[in-house]
Amino acid sequence: MTASPSDFGDAPVRPAPDVDDTEVVDAPSVTSDEEGTEELASEIASEIRELSEQRDTYRDLAQRVQADFENYRKRVQAQARDEAERATARLAEALLPVLDATEAAYLRHPDEVGPLLNVLLGELKKQGLEALNLQDQPFDPNLAEAVAHEQGDGGDVVVAEVLRSGYRWNGRTLRPAMVRTRD
Repeated sequence: MTASPSDFGDAPVRPAPDVDDTEVVDAPSVTSDEEGTEELASEIASEIRELSEQRDTYRDLAQRVQADFENYRKRVQAQARDEAERATARLAEALLPVLDATEAAYLRHPDEVGPLLNVLLGELKKQGLEALNLQDQPFDPNLAEAVAHEQGDGGDVVVAEVLRSGYRWNGRTLRPAMVRTRD
């Protein structure tokens, strides 16, 4: 049995749209699920490799920047420390004439000037000043300037008399002593 238009009630019957038989539509090629999954996995793996390479590049860059900053910080600290040491050495060197005058006064008035000289030397010693004790020691041109020489028995050259005291500041000769030598 075939259905007639009256079987569908009062609904009007519409004619079918015109279809052009000459037009061919290419349907998209359908790949299997397995091929699509492999392609997607390959793309994801490629992106992961790229992201890993980027991460490694950025990590290396961050480590280099951090190392450069650490080196800079250490260099600045060393420069500041060296500058502070130079400044205190300049101050100690500026005080040497005062120390010389105090020593000269001590030779004339030991009871009155002795305590002052001891306090001055003690405080400067705490900061790194060291008086050179060269009397009867072998002559070292790095520590003393020989301004006079007396003949002796012809042995090694030694310091016969210290004419002006010499000092070291933190292990470095601040001012060489002025001495008379003998051999």
